[in-house]
Amino acid sequence: MNEEYDVIVLGTGLTECILSGIMSVNGKKVLHMDRNPYYGGESASITPLEDLYKRFKIPGAPPASMGRGRDWNVDLIPKFLMANGLMGLFEKRRFRKFLVYVANFDENDPRTFEGIDPKKTAMREVYKKFDLGQDVIDFTGHALALYRTDDYLDQPCCETINRIKLYSESLARYGKSPYLYPLYGLGELPQGFARLSAIYGGTYMLNKPIEEIIVQDGKVIGVKSEGEVARCKQLICDPSYVKDRVEKVGQVVRVICILSHPIKNTNDANSCQIIIPQNQVNRKSDIYVCMISSAHNVAAQGKYIAIVSTTVETKEPEKEIRPALELLEPIEQKFVSISDLLVPKDLGTESQIFISRTYDATTHFETTCDDIKDIYKRMTGSEFDFEEMKRKKNDIYGED
Repeated sequence: MNEEYDVIVLGTGLTECILSGIMSVNGKKVLHMDRNPYYGGESASITPLEDLYKRFKIPGAPPASMGRGRDWNVDLIPKFLMANGLMGLFEKRRFRKFLVYVANFDENDPRTFEGIDPKKTAMREVYKKFDLGQDVIDFTGHALALYRTDDYLDQPCCETINRIKLYSESLARYGKSPYLYPLYGLGELPQGFARLSAIYGGTYMLNKPIEEIIVQDGKVIGVKSEGEVARCKQLICDPSYVKDRVEKVGQVVRVICILSHPIKNTNDANSCQIIIPQNQVNRKSDIYVCMISSAHNVAAQGKYIAIVSTTVETKEPEKEIRPALELLEPIEQKFVSISDLLVPKDLGTESQIFISRTYDATTHFETTCDDIKDIYKRMTGSEFDFEEMKRKKNDIYGED
């Protein structure tokens, strides 16, 4: 412990583990600690099922109908990964023309613009050009481009077109869905990046109490644990380790639902993502539904896990997600949680303490990826280069 590190990381949530792996691959000396005895932090996978009952203070044991407890790996905060970065597409000629335009669009080739200036034309005008209706616009903006509000409509269209293009290319690559989900739940991902960090010399310590983050002249110089001090130049941590340096900007309600059936009208899919656009339910925020099953080794045979989430807008959060819960009926067991949305009060450039954001209501990783890239840029002063990361990884693992 009494050593000096380039970077100390506190917490083993996915954001922290990915940054730990990246920094180790970049040649930094990394120490990674967590007060918990398990990986994942706020985004952990809970197993066995009995532990989920205890965590949510559900009286009694799970019924025998739910199978063996160790067959369950329940993600507290599920996130699908865009396969190249489930829903059927509308069979409308106008929408098909729009998708053909998107597929052919190349921001570096003006011949593909068809009278649209990608740096100046608002996305609202692009929709109007193709005469798309409001329902199609809601679907496109929130389920394909993955925007959480409609602010993008009045922004230059280039980014939105590229987002839709990513969705289409991902769908083309994997057939029925553009999304991926790891077997045994998301808890496998933090451990994977932890192993990557270890291969490059990173040191991991679980079940390690954090007594103090030592700051001198406004800048972090180390972390104290069990009477010992590890010195560092930079610190990465989740909000729970620095409660005085974060602020609450909202809340998220999540309901984990155990089902004995697939969701209706999904062709009996063993996994799916449903996004209910805000306009469709007279809200400011979308409602998200993520469903996975025994096919992903996260539930007993014949069982399904559906998780509903949204940003809280009223004093009755459970009522806000009723439209989504109605899609899931009958529900065998529910686990309800309401968590604060926390963000850092500053950029960390002076203190060199870089704090991640808590996970939002979305069921995809786009906002988490944005947070990771933002922290990386603030720490290093440069944009994250994924191709460079792959090259360095291949030095160890060889080509994919």
